[in-house]
Amino acid sequence: MRPRHRETHVVDRIGWLRAAVLGANDGILSVSSIIVGVAAAKPGAAAILLAGVAALVAGAMSMAAGEFVSVSSQADAESADRAKEAAELAADPEGEHRELAAIYHARGLDEALAEQVARQLARHDALTAHLRDELGLSDAVAARPVQAAFASAASFFAGGAAPMLAVLIAPASALAWAVPLVALLLLGVLGAIGANAGGASPARGALRVTFWGAAAMLVTYLIGHLVGTTL
Repeated sequence: MRPRHRETHVVDRIGWLRAAVLGANDGILSVSSIIVGVAAAKPGAAAILLAGVAALVAGAMSMAAGEFVSVSSQADAESADRAKEAAELAADPEGEHRELAAIYHARGLDEALAEQVARQLARHDALTAHLRDELGLSDAVAARPVQAAFASAASFFAGGAAPMLAVLIAPASALAWAVPLVALLLLGVLGAIGANAGGASPARGALRVTFWGAAAMLVTYLIGHLVGTTL
């Protein structure tokens, strides 16, 4: 008996990868931007630390709740499509068979082979064949709300913890440049890792993330400085 050949593809990890990369990016950028904005107003080290902790905890919970609700909606839609397709198969199996054969024919099989493939797949698991080839639904891309929520919250917390360490280590007078420096370095590394894991250019991913990260922190710094001098 031949050993089973196993392959790994990017699509196999797309669910948790998207949530983890988004969460870590948001954690670094959100917490760093809030720290920089508050530090620009010069309220003192205790206020800056408190703002960072609040941003870290609230952001992680927000990411978890947002991902769970969003991905749950996707899962509900997938369940509804599954139920609808199952009902259509029960009501008109021959019509559904012709539809499946037409899909394979449109993809390049001749009519006889498309008919044969559709018949054999229907005998094995007609519902799975229709969900995959008619609707594009499969286990690899199925919605997993709990997994997405946990990945987002954990990665946000991990990402946001890095600028918090900078707050604890660097003096208050240096936070306005120390935190952005740490954040941009981490964003660049994370952007490169995420792009590479997704099969894209690491350099392009790093540049894209650091550019927008720098822009976000610059805006929050200017607003914090303006508010701090006005109040």
